[in-house]
Amino acid sequence: MFHVKQPPLDAAGFATVTAATPAQVERLAAYLDLLNRWQHRINLVGPATLADPWRRHVLDSAQLVPLIPAAAESLVDLGSGAGFPGLVVAILADVRVTLVESDARKAAFLAEAARITATRAAIRVGRIESLSPEPADVVTARALAPLPKLLEYAVKWLAPNGVCLFPKGRAVAGELTAAERTWKMRRALLPSQTDSEAAILRIDGISRRA
Repeated sequence: MFHVKQPPLDAAGFATVTAATPAQVERLAAYLDLLNRWQHRINLVGPATLADPWRRHVLDSAQLVPLIPAAAESLVDLGSGAGFPGLVVAILADVRVTLVESDARKAAFLAEAARITATRAAIRVGRIESLSPEPADVVTARALAPLPKLLEYAVKWLAPNGVCLFPKGRAVAGELTAAERTWKMRRALLPSQTDSEAAILRIDGISRRA
């Protein structure tokens, strides 16, 4: 399929698309500046994505914010890595965010990013399956694992009546087919604002099949 190459999204374009406030955009810009500096030391994101970080990372994360239920008070981002989507959500949304990351160096980056952006996000360092879960109203994860494995992680961290929001790529249909052999769920595929071949998978009502 032929894709028309888009020019990189800048901070002003991001603000227009999302209606983020100037203060929020300033904090996100500081976050991206830190990401660029740390990227030289540890591999936080794919190097090619830094040619268009406002679209590939910030907008890709920010598009989850309108999907967070109005009554939600807490969100857990599993395998947070460089903080996408969790730290972006923490900057943009009125929700308590916990970032879960097993790599100590990435966790150190997250702590510094939270500090310089004055973002109140808790950081849990350790393997997802080894930590004591803190059930949250929303669970997110981006590029962490195929859906069957992702649901095994998520159900332990999801509060009753909670919802999962997972950005997924072109393999999402196959992942759903595989997951539904083991799991019952209500699910909706929502279009991505950043990639015509990607989608956001919204899932609730999760239970394991007998």
